[in-house]
Amino acid sequence: MTSFSVKFSATSLPNSNRFSKLHATPPQTVAVPSYGAAEIAAERLEPRVEQRDGYWVVKDKFRQGINPAEKAKIEKEPMKLFTENGIEDLAKISLEEIEKSKLTKEDIDIRLKWLGLFHRRKHHYGRFMMRLKLPNGVTTSDQTRYLGSVIRKYGKDGCGDVTTRQNWQIRGVVLPDVPEILKGLDEVGLTSLQSGMDNVRNPVGNPLAGIDLHEIVDTRPYTNLLSQYVTANFRGNVDVTNLPRKWNVCVIGSHDLYEHPHINDLAYMPATKDGRFGFNLLVGGFFSPKRCAEAIPLDAWVPADDVVPVCKAILEAYRDLGTRGNRQKTRMMWLIDELGVEGFRAEVVKRMPQKKLDRESSEDLVLKQWERREYLGVHPQKQEGYSFVGLHIPVGRVQADDMDELARLADEYGSGELRLTVEQNIIIPNIENSKIDALLNEPLLKNRFSPDPPILMRNLVACTGNQFCGQAIIETKARSMKITEEVQRLVSVTQPVRMHWTGCPNTCGQVQVADIGFMGCLTRKEGKTVEGADVFLGGRIGSDSHLGEVYKKSVPCEDLVPIIVDLLINNFGAVPREREETEE
Repeated sequence: MTSFSVKFSATSLPNSNRFSKLHATPPQTVAVPSYGAAEIAAERLEPRVEQRDGYWVVKDKFRQGINPAEKAKIEKEPMKLFTENGIEDLAKISLEEIEKSKLTKEDIDIRLKWLGLFHRRKHHYGRFMMRLKLPNGVTTSDQTRYLGSVIRKYGKDGCGDVTTRQNWQIRGVVLPDVPEILKGLDEVGLTSLQSGMDNVRNPVGNPLAGIDLHEIVDTRPYTNLLSQYVTANFRGNVDVTNLPRKWNVCVIGSHDLYEHPHINDLAYMPATKDGRFGFNLLVGGFFSPKRCAEAIPLDAWVPADDVVPVCKAILEAYRDLGTRGNRQKTRMMWLIDELGVEGFRAEVVKRMPQKKLDRESSEDLVLKQWERREYLGVHPQKQEGYSFVGLHIPVGRVQADDMDELARLADEYGSGELRLTVEQNIIIPNIENSKIDALLNEPLLKNRFSPDPPILMRNLVACTGNQFCGQAIIETKARSMKITEEVQRLVSVTQPVRMHWTGCPNTCGQVQVADIGFMGCLTRKEGKTVEGADVFLGGRIGSDSHLGEVYKKSVPCEDLVPIIVDLLINNFGAVPREREETEE
C-alpha cells in the first residue's frame, strides 16, 4: 500500500489537507556523509529492507544472524492475516490442528500480534489478550459497552485492563470469535491493528486535552492523525509494520508532562519558532531487560503541519537501517548510538518531503518549574460551568459490569466520553457542575472507583503479572494491592508516592520512572525458591525526569513490607502510625 487518505475524528489541524495523500519514500543507497570526526561506511547506509509484492522484507544479503522473530516475518507476512483476511481461515482451525504445524503455531504465538492478539500460552492456553488502539486515551461509552460485552461472554476468564499507554486490553478472547470481534470493533470506531510486536504502539497525549485550564496545546488532533497514519485509517499501513522492534510515540500538551516523554522513541515537545507553533523532538527513549535509556534531543523542530511527515521520516530511517539481530539491541536508540545523533538526523532529513529539518527552537513552551497537578477527584474545566472527575481504577483492572457502569456514568453525567491515563486510571470529562454531587454519590464511586483514594493507592501501577502473562515471573496486581494496604496500616504518608510493579525485566509496569519500583524475580529464602522483587528507587517524571536505580536486589515478596516502610520514612517523610497516635 503506497498511499491513503487521512481523516480527523477531532479538531482539524491548520492546512491538514496537505496530508490528504502520503507516499512512502523508497529507500536508496546514498553517498557517505561525514558525522563530525566519524564517517559511516556507505554499505552501512544501504537500507536493509526492500518492497516485495507490496510488503517490506529484509533483503537476502542482510539475513545472516537475524533473530527468530525476523525469520517468522520472512516465512509468512503477518499483515496478510488482516489485509488478505487470513484470520478468517485461521479462526476456523482447531487448536489441536494448529499445534501440528510450525507455521500455524507461529501464527497464533507471533503473527497474530500484528492484529493486537497475544496468545496466553503459558498461563491461559487457548485464550488471547486483545490490545486496542486508543489515541490519546479517548474512548466513548458505546466503545466501552462493546468491550464489556466481549469480555462478559468469557465469564471468569474475561476482564479488561487500563494500560500504561492510555489503552484498553481485554482478556479471555478465543480464536473462533476473533473475526466477529474485529467487525464489532470497526462498527464502534475501534481497531486492534498493529498494536503488538514490531509496530508503532498507541500514541499517548494529555489526558486533559481540550478541557485543561493550563494546557499548551490540545494533543488530540495530533495523536489522532498519528494513529490514522500508522494504521492507514484501520486498513493497515504496511510501510511501517516491519520495524526492527516496537516503537512508542507521544505528544506533549501540558506542563505536567503526563505523557512521560523521556521514555518514548519519539516525543513532540511544544515550542514556537519565528512566531510559528510547532514541536521540538526527543528521540530514543525506551525500556528493555538489558538497557533503559532516556530520550535525547534530535536538535530538530517541526511546525505543527509536519507532525506526520517527520514521524514518517523517522520511522522509515529506523525501518531501513535498524539492526535485526539480538532483540535486546534492536530498539531505535541502538541505531542512534551507532550513527550518532547527527548521523541519524541526517538520515531523517533525507526522508523528509523537502529534504529539510529545522534545528531545535530555544522557545520551549513547557515550563521547567511546574508542580505536577493531581487529576483524580473533581476539577474545573476550561469550559465554564463544567468539571471533570478523575477516578482511581485499582491497578487498572475492570470487569464487564464495571465497563457498563462507566459507560452509563459517562452518558448520564458527561458527554459519553471517557479518558484513560498512563497511571491506569479513568477520567470522566464534560460534567455540568450541577451534576457533580449526584455523580459522587453513585455506588460505583462509593464502592469501587473512588475519586479520592488513599494516598499510596492513588499512584499505584501494576503490570498484568503471571496471572495471565507468560513472561511475568511473579503475580503483581493482587500482590501490589495487598502489600500497599499493609504498608498503609503501618505508616502515615502526606505526600504522593508513586509505586510501580512489573512482573519481569520487560518492565511493562515502568518501574524505572517510579519513586519506588518493584521488578519481579525468583530468589531464595530458607533454601527454597520464592517469588521476589528487585527494588528500584529514585525515578522521577516531569521536567527533571530521571530513571530510578536498583536499591536492593532479590528481596522475597513476603519481606517487602518492612523495606517499603523504611523507604517511606527515610525518603518520603512518612511517620509510623504508632508515633503519629502518640503525638496526637
